[in-house]
Amino acid sequence: MRRAPREPPADRIGPAVIAGWLALILAGEAVRPLRRRRWPKLRRDARNAVFAAGSTALVGLAQRPVIDPLCRRVDRDGLGLLPPLGLPRPVETALALALMDLTLYHWHVLTHKVPALWRFHLVHHSDLDMDATTALRFHFGELLISIPWRAAQVRLIGVRPDAFRLWQRWLLLSVLFHHSNLRLPERLERALGLVFVTPRMHGIHHSAVREETDSNWSSGLTLWDWLHGTLRLDVPQDLIDIGVPGWRDPAELTLGHLLALPFRHQRPSWRVQPGHLGTDRRPIRRHPDAPYRLR
Repeated sequence: MRRAPREPPADRIGPAVIAGWLALILAGEAVRPLRRRRWPKLRRDARNAVFAAGSTALVGLAQRPVIDPLCRRVDRDGLGLLPPLGLPRPVETALALALMDLTLYHWHVLTHKVPALWRFHLVHHSDLDMDATTALRFHFGELLISIPWRAAQVRLIGVRPDAFRLWQRWLLLSVLFHHSNLRLPERLERALGLVFVTPRMHGIHHSAVREETDSNWSSGLTLWDWLHGTLRLDVPQDLIDIGVPGWRDPAELTLGHLLALPFRHQRPSWRVQPGHLGTDRRPIRRHPDAPYRLR
């Protein structure tokens, strides 16, 4: 009897695993929250779920027809950096994942530094609280703009179909985790943070203080922030105001306003608006450098 082909590793991390991971994180957030919630959760969750549904549909309609054939061509013709090296497939896959993560680091920096890209990425950072649903809050325009970058990643690195699927699913698991409002035991978070991006680490990146937002750009491995000197671990979570100073009014952050936000007149994002100094109407605090402490 002919043996059935083995299931590719990427296909073992299916929708059920991702749904279970999200459910586990949401349950953990409810039991052990990391930061105090300041706005109604149900309304935020519903709004972010709409973005998630739109993102899922867009990936199917726009990204997959571009990236999937490109990955197959890489596999067939040996294109890119990695396939011509003739490495064992597990080694090649591991390197592909690492290089995809590194180049995503640089894309993330660009979404903050290039004004045309920040218009769209602002929708993600304008969330006034941060939890696992924030990981799903990306404007469709940002996803469309990212497709050429993703294609360049695949073509230049030489990412085969299985490696790309594995990277996509690993990335989703990672962003759900490090955007979460989950308070992990201090020793566990310290240990995980040596390798992976953690909730406390990414919470600093979502701070309303510009100097803190301009740090912790990594999406999967903390290695890239270590190498680029952009790792910051000195801000206690109870001093962090989540969001963007220029966009603090909840009336301007409804679903309709968020969809239109990239196409509207852009006020200075990092200038505090009168009457909306903080998420609980207190001034946004400028945090002095302090020893890293987990709280």
